[in-house]
Amino acid sequence: MLSVVIPALNAAETLPATIVSVRRADEILVADGGSTDATATVAQREGARVWRSPRGRGLQLHAGASAARGDWLLFVHADTILGPQWREAADRHMREHGKKAACLHLRLDSDAWQARLVEIGVALRVRIFGLPYGDQGLLISRELYDRIGGFRPIPLMEDVDLVRRLGRSRIAILAACATTSAERWKRNGWLSRSARNLACLLLFSLGASPRRIARLYG
Repeated sequence: MLSVVIPALNAAETLPATIVSVRRADEILVADGGSTDATATVAQREGARVWRSPRGRGLQLHAGASAARGDWLLFVHADTILGPQWREAADRHMREHGKKAACLHLRLDSDAWQARLVEIGVALRVRIFGLPYGDQGLLISRELYDRIGGFRPIPLMEDVDLVRRLGRSRIAILAACATTSAERWKRNGWLSRSARNLACLLLFSLGASPRRIARLYG
């Protein structure tokens, strides 16, 4: 059984498309961090189960994983849309690579040439360093997730924290895409946003507090 877990906070606008893209999952669970908009109503209308959680992506991912029924978990952000072949790719991975986790290829919902550069940079980061971020989705067996300790209740970098515990040798790349919002790059500037993301990663690698990094992330 494959459960999709979606952490959400005031995501009523983007959530429907995300849920539609993962309808082929056996279970869809939205971990709502106290939304003040129609997130919970939208999720239920689209056929997802809603689980209330304290605010914070790490907390919500942890709570959602605990509540999910599946023996495989696929974590997807609420502004991400999976490509049509994701289920076939996930089934193949679950059948052939049960001891590994997997991410998808990142795509940004922008036609700007800068978006293609970001995508290339992300692909290199994943292949060379084994560091996918949460907006690429993460497929992992319940057994492996529990063995490495799952998501920790931190306000930022929870995805990097988890994949580091997995290690590069236990992360595969699915033959499917995850298209996510380019809104932060458009709002902050392509170079500025990318530099800020890199600075957050470096600070985390040096042991900086996730709460302090969250202020820089913006």
